[in-house]
Amino acid sequence: MIDPMTVLAILAMAGVTYLTRIGGYVMLKNRTLSPRATAVMEAAPGCVLISVIAPDFVSKNPADLAALAITLLAATRLSMLPTVVIGVASAGLLRWLMG
Repeated sequence: MIDPMTVLAILAMAGVTYLTRIGGYVMLKNRTLSPRATAVMEAAPGCVLISVIAPDFVSKNPADLAALAITLLAATRLSMLPTVVIGVASAGLLRWLMG
């Protein structure tokens, strides 16, 4: 049986994640952004992705380093979504294969 507190924690995290996703739209819905502000908003997803994968740069795990190389190669050729999918899939597969 799943612990009710675990379910509550998952639901709370989902709610907070959703609120952060729509918060920007709600606050900026009637405003016109400057080109500089637009550039910042467009760069934010990439910054988040870098903060997630940055610890792998100092990893000693060969699977993580190989997945990082694959992800960086994909990032030079593809858009954000395929790069994320390839990165997650390669990390999972290489960790499973290499231990």
